[in-house]
Amino acid sequence: MIAVVGHSDLTAPTLAMLEEELRKRLSGFARAGRAGLVRAGQGLPVAFGRAARAAGLALVTVLPSRNGVPEVLRPGDRKAAGELLLLSEQVRLLEYDPSDRDACVGADESLLRSCGRLLAVWDGSPSSGRDATAHLVAFARSSGMDVEILWPEGACRVAQGARAW
Repeated sequence: MIAVVGHSDLTAPTLAMLEEELRKRLSGFARAGRAGLVRAGQGLPVAFGRAARAAGLALVTVLPSRNGVPEVLRPGDRKAAGELLLLSEQVRLLEYDPSDRDACVGADESLLRSCGRLLAVWDGSPSSGRDATAHLVAFARSSGMDVEILWPEGACRVAQGARAW
């Protein structure tokens, strides 16, 4: 499986640029019969899901759950999860609290353990209280996973303090 992680505060033009870049990269994996894995959420997960569908790559979407029942997501993530479910061939439930950053990082680590490749949309910045991309890249590398960093020329993040959605 191929997973994607990255900054949650990417601008809309950056997401559009990444969607095209991801589609090109994923088409080879689709021909090889691989699948993509994404944790439901807005922004990069949706861009990855759309790119996977356009490339012909099977997509698995992971939803948070509690006691085997899907968790309620934030409003923006609900709409994104709905689109991802439509794009997916398979849905998995994973026990974690989507409102808890540490639980989300733990969920991502758990998902990465089942993957052979990570596509990381990362500008090289360190992890912070809001963004764990650097941590997840280091985790994947230390696990022996193939890691590919994507940060296309012209890619931008939303200004500090602003929201990406």
